[in-house]
Amino acid sequence: MNHIKNFFWLCSGANKSLLEQCPTDASKYAGIGATVFFTGVFAALAGFYAMYSVFDSVWIAALAGLVWGTMIFNLDRYIVSSMRKRDNSIDEFKIAFPRIVLAVLIAIVISKPLEMKIFDKEIQEELVKMELENQKLKQDLIKDKYADEVSMLKAEVVILKDEILTKTSYRDSLRLRAQLEADGTGGTMRRNAGPIYQIKKQDADKVEVELTQLTTTNNERIKQNNERIRVINEDQQDAIASLEEGLFSGLAARMEALSRLTKSSTAIWIANWFIILLFIAIETAPVFVKLLSPTGPYDYKLEAIEYQFQAELLKDRALVNKMMKKKASSMPNYEKEFVDDQLEVGLASGSKF
Repeated sequence: MNHIKNFFWLCSGANKSLLEQCPTDASKYAGIGATVFFTGVFAALAGFYAMYSVFDSVWIAALAGLVWGTMIFNLDRYIVSSMRKRDNSIDEFKIAFPRIVLAVLIAIVISKPLEMKIFDKEIQEELVKMELENQKLKQDLIKDKYADEVSMLKAEVVILKDEILTKTSYRDSLRLRAQLEADGTGGTMRRNAGPIYQIKKQDADKVEVELTQLTTTNNERIKQNNERIRVINEDQQDAIASLEEGLFSGLAARMEALSRLTKSSTAIWIANWFIILLFIAIETAPVFVKLLSPTGPYDYKLEAIEYQFQAELLKDRALVNKMMKKKASSMPNYEKEFVDDQLEVGLASGSKF
């Protein structure tokens, strides 16, 4: 049990020898150290999952997760250990505020990969939808690429067929006129095959020749257009069939899927924020524990030790100033004035300590 307590003291950045003299603060710093440690563990897991999503390799993800967790652990340990208790709560909060902001940012970064792991099933379903939408978009782009040419070819086929139908209708009307002239039911109303009938028959025969030529020409063009449409459709189907699938599996795609889920589902949105707030609470807990807890024996002893170093520094500066004054007494006046100025600057900077 003592080994665990000593380990958590180490995680909190506290001085072990001082804490052994302050049993009332031992549990507090053990709790702070435990929070820092488990935050590092969560960060390592988050880094592992994030890197595994990118590289799809357990060893690379494990190494990256270990490095990330160690960095977050060390950063949290520094944030907690660098805070000092003061008699003024406002001053303490001003000093702690940048650390709180940094802790919140760390918590958000840590929580995101773990959120994606928690909602993995929902994300997988959303990734399938995103893949289908992407496939449809690509298919529409391919179809749009050939749509203009196909439309133009089909429109030309319609025009060519209409030309044949129009010419056929005109030929039939001329034949009918010639027939009516021949049997006396139309035209001059005389039943004979006279010159008028011959003229009308020649007109009908002429149009018949034109219709034959037009039909041959237009049918050939219609055949060519239909063949071109068939080739385009085959190219279009080949292009659609060659589209790659299963590309939505990376970290960015998962984050996009989670974002879509939070927008479409209120339950997931609430759960997502609960997870973020939980990690923010875990990450900022050590800072707030030090802020809210009263000044204890450990803080007094730590302040006394730091004050001893400050006193030693002031003592050394005073000794150096004394030696410089003694040396300056044997110097010319202009050099002595320069040394006195430097001593005043040194004493002023030392008085700020």
